[in-house]
Amino acid sequence: MKIYIASDHAGFELKRELISYLIQNNFDIVDCGPDKFDHEDDYPDYVSIVGEHISNDSDSKGVIIGYSGQGEAIVVNRFSNVRCAVYYGGPKHILTLSREHNDANVLSLGSHFLTNQEAKDAVIMWLNTEFPGEERHIRRIKKIERYD
Repeated sequence: MKIYIASDHAGFELKRELISYLIQNNFDIVDCGPDKFDHEDDYPDYVSIVGEHISNDSDSKGVIIGYSGQGEAIVVNRFSNVRCAVYYGGPKHILTLSREHNDANVLSLGSHFLTNQEAKDAVIMWLNTEFPGEERHIRRIKKIERYD
């Protein structure tokens, strides 16, 4: 499974940390940018690349990072077949629920609210949670897809 990852300036350092960590844990990573820190960059320019990839590759996952993660999630959720959950701390059970109930395929992180270790733990937990494919959840996802 490929993991597409992107950020803006607010998530740039955390993105670099996560890429190294995920590679060390044998994940196939595609860095969608930015390549260098630019305080004036705009998150839609980079996270939309993740949205496009996920929209066209149902076997992949995405991780996007910004200050709160909210705007980033709004961008990728505009793409067909993308279901993005936001995490910026709090109960970790929300991470597993986003996979088990919603088959979320993108995780948006709020870098301002998470330590590097919290972010690493969250991403690993999220990536390792399978969608069990219960009928009621599939039915609901199909209803969501009607709005694509």
